[in-house]
Amino acid sequence: MARVQTLNLQALNQSEVLKESAFTPSRRERRKLELHGRILEAARQLFYQQGFRETRIADVCDRADIAQKTFFNHFPSKLDLLREIAHAGIEELMFEIEDIRKADLGTRDRIHRFFDTVTAHIAEAGPKNRELLVELVHLISGDAAVRSEQVRRLHAAFRGIVEDGLSQGDVTRRHDPQALTEMILGAYYVLIFNYANLDDFPIRERGHAAARILADALATRPEEPHGTT
Repeated sequence: MARVQTLNLQALNQSEVLKESAFTPSRRERRKLELHGRILEAARQLFYQQGFRETRIADVCDRADIAQKTFFNHFPSKLDLLREIAHAGIEELMFEIEDIRKADLGTRDRIHRFFDTVTAHIAEAGPKNRELLVELVHLISGDAAVRSEQVRRLHAAFRGIVEDGLSQGDVTRRHDPQALTEMILGAYYVLIFNYANLDDFPIRERGHAAARILADALATRPEEPHGTT
């Protein structure tokens, strides 16, 4: 599930397009990118303030200061808008995992930093954020292509943390790295699902507990110094 928090949607959108382009965009293309990002940011703000279902396309157009025709030139529907916010969320999550991997930390601290940071962002965003998260869970559950892509990317990111730990010697070799990766991925999805579906779910506390359990499971044993046996 994508992380739901304050995202620089305009910058993410522009960076994705520029990565796919081998040339400098024209003024018209830059204007199109700016409008696309403005619509996304307006929608994100409104979804957090008044909820996804209560937000009309007209509200988004008013906040972005555009005509409805312009909106439909970028998004066929409000659901397509939500789909792109989900994509932006996973991009931001990938950046965060990459930053954690680059930090001068052991695997135990990396696992704790990831789960503590993500659950804190979600908890602090408020009740409308939970409503938006429910909509995102429903969207991803019903869209096999979106679900498959998200799982693939998250799996690769978490596999990177496991492989980093194996190289550092602080992740066990007693278990298959694939199984360890799937444990992290499963814990993340369970937290998101429970927060979206259970009232008063203490996501920060559960996230910290999950990190502690995962870190213990990944750690080397005294009889396998540096994880080499």
